[in-house]
Amino acid sequence: MSDILSASPRPNATLHLAHDLNEEQRAVVEADPQPLLVLAGAGTGKTRTLTYRVARLVARGCPPPRLMLMTFTNRASREMIMRVQRILAVDMRQCAAGTFHHVGNRLLRQYADTIGISSDFGILDPEDCRDLLSGLIAERGLHKLSTRRFPSAKALHAIVSLSAGTRIAVEEVLRRSYPRFVEQTATIVQLAEAYAARKMRINVCDFDDLLVLWLRLLQHGRRPQVQELLGRFDHILVDEYQDTNALQGAIADAMASHSRSLTCVGDDAQSIYDFRGADVGQMLGFKQRHPDARLMTLTLSYRSIPEVLALSNRSIAHNKEQHQKSLRPVRAPGPRPALLALRDVFQQAEFVAQRVIELHHERGIGLGDVAVLYRNHSHSLELQVELTRRKIPFVIRSGTRFFEQAHVKDVIAFLRARANPHDELAWNRLLRLWPGMGMQTAQRLAEQLSKNSNAPSAPSAFEWATREGTTMVRDSMQRLTTLWSALDGMGETGPAQTGPSEQIRTIVEHHYGAYADHNFTDAPRRREDLKNLASFATRYARDIDLLRELALMEGIVVDQDESNQEPGEKLVLSTIHQAKGLQWRHCFVLWLARGKFPAMHTLRSARSMEEERRLFYVAVTRAADELYLCYPTLDEGHATPLRLMTPSPFVTELDHDPPVMDQWEIEETPA
Repeated sequence: MSDILSASPRPNATLHLAHDLNEEQRAVVEADPQPLLVLAGAGTGKTRTLTYRVARLVARGCPPPRLMLMTFTNRASREMIMRVQRILAVDMRQCAAGTFHHVGNRLLRQYADTIGISSDFGILDPEDCRDLLSGLIAERGLHKLSTRRFPSAKALHAIVSLSAGTRIAVEEVLRRSYPRFVEQTATIVQLAEAYAARKMRINVCDFDDLLVLWLRLLQHGRRPQVQELLGRFDHILVDEYQDTNALQGAIADAMASHSRSLTCVGDDAQSIYDFRGADVGQMLGFKQRHPDARLMTLTLSYRSIPEVLALSNRSIAHNKEQHQKSLRPVRAPGPRPALLALRDVFQQAEFVAQRVIELHHERGIGLGDVAVLYRNHSHSLELQVELTRRKIPFVIRSGTRFFEQAHVKDVIAFLRARANPHDELAWNRLLRLWPGMGMQTAQRLAEQLSKNSNAPSAPSAFEWATREGTTMVRDSMQRLTTLWSALDGMGETGPAQTGPSEQIRTIVEHHYGAYADHNFTDAPRRREDLKNLASFATRYARDIDLLRELALMEGIVVDQDESNQEPGEKLVLSTIHQAKGLQWRHCFVLWLARGKFPAMHTLRSARSMEEERRLFYVAVTRAADELYLCYPTLDEGHATPLRLMTPSPFVTELDHDPPVMDQWEIEETPA
């Protein structure tokens, strides 16, 4: 460490708070040590404020080792600590800073014997956890239950993890979040208990254990070691408090029980991770847990123009379960957000692509300054196709491109094998989706199928595999034969021509839906993707036409990726969840239609609707200069050719005086 850094704090070090902070920020920084909940709105300088509070505590005499700062990424804590070092010229390396898991690991190494564990415990990464659970499943012969919708090791780990984070019993987690596995509750509970016992026996912890055991340690409050631990820290600070789960919230409360100095900074209006176990109740119930707590707000927003803030304030005001606040603008006025009712998803994609071109070429806006946001990754399907056709470079912040996702490629493999029975790669991929099909077995059968299949209907190699394979393979091949017949549309009059849309639905209904339920923790989301894929495929009469389109798209993508395009010069496509914490000059929000955003399953629950509205709030507050709200008025469904869509309630509830958005009319392009 450089000599310019002091090893100890400098009492009464000069901080230029009046110059560096606004009044709200300064009030937070200067607040007396006590339970303090800071409600920090979007773009209000939350990180800056928390950094200066740490700096002021140190400047007033708190040694860095007596201060604990918990953030949601280690990078965030490092950046805050480095900024404090620059402000004070004090060595902050001994500060207990990092994620909950990072800090918990360090403390458990020192106090492990207090709760009867060894301090040299190993830490399992997620893959290790799945391997351990896979072994337990195999030991009990439960892998044979796959066809009865028993969770995979990955799904089982997600269930156990959610139970730990929410402090809710596994039985209740299954009922609330994994109803498809409820019939197996007793077996799953036994496996969870066996998993915990096996970890203890082999002296390892998973990430959740680092927090579970930390809280267990703190619950032994009368022991001298625990009193010593609590006495080590004068101040506890927590960033992104709206994203904490019940376990993390309990740890923060317990760690501050001795010093009574707890600073939690977050925005309940941006609590959008309930599905991961985040608990907005940590913020809403702060006063109940800490009656002497002080609530403070940061409402002066430096990010968005007044018109965007007016819309976001009006929207979030409809939530009843919240700490009321209203963002105030710093910036000069600009254009009101635009509301666009488009004909269908294809016109929605065309509008976004055309508007992006206009912003880029006519106004000089960099592509990296523009983002398209959506609730689900599948909502960007048509847009990805349109951008690829127009050769507009884009980057996916919400994961891989839609057609490159594993579940999409899995289902497309069935279509490829039907269109070209000699496609060995397609056979290999789809075969591995069936029980009993290891890599070697799948490869051997793929070779046979690609050699012997002369037509997509009932390949002769099915019969060969049924005769030669193991019992499980024979059973799988018989089911695959049944699926193949269903894809042919076999009826009393023989085979019937079916389009790719119907084929995709048949594949999901007869096999892939159950496969997804068993293997993916986010099976409902993947089913929704495949439903959207089937809707997209309705524009193609034959599977070969769809496959050719996808192949052409892939070629264009490769050309773009191999070009000399600057990395930052790409349009950003992102789910709203992935966009949280980021900002762009211009933002488009897609699919603002009832049943899409908010999602259909949330319409019956007031709690779910409030979380969906918070998600909408996060979306609109990403925009600095311009905001476009888009929805299609017609949706092509399966049972009926066209379905009239109504705008999202998050849009209609904004429509009163004074206006906060303008309705844009799009001229129809002549046929």
